[in-house]
Amino acid sequence: MEHGFHPLNELFAQLGLPNDAAAIEAFVARHRPLAHDLALADAPFWNEGQRQFLREALAEDADWAEAVDHLDALLR
Repeated sequence: MEHGFHPLNELFAQLGLPNDAAAIEAFVARHRPLAHDLALADAPFWNEGQRQFLREALAEDADWAEAVDHLDALLR
């Protein structure tokens, strides 16, 4: 059962990435700043499955959308 809110560490796990606090901080530090005119899902560091998940999460305003928006803000 989906619970409506997913913290950032769950998003990282869903994307198949290490999801402890240090790994998340390192990921953000490595990939920021993301150009403001580049959609998060179009960033070059995602694989196709990750891109598709991010696009669908936002397009469908899914339970994951808030976590995706949070990651997007961190990368800007």
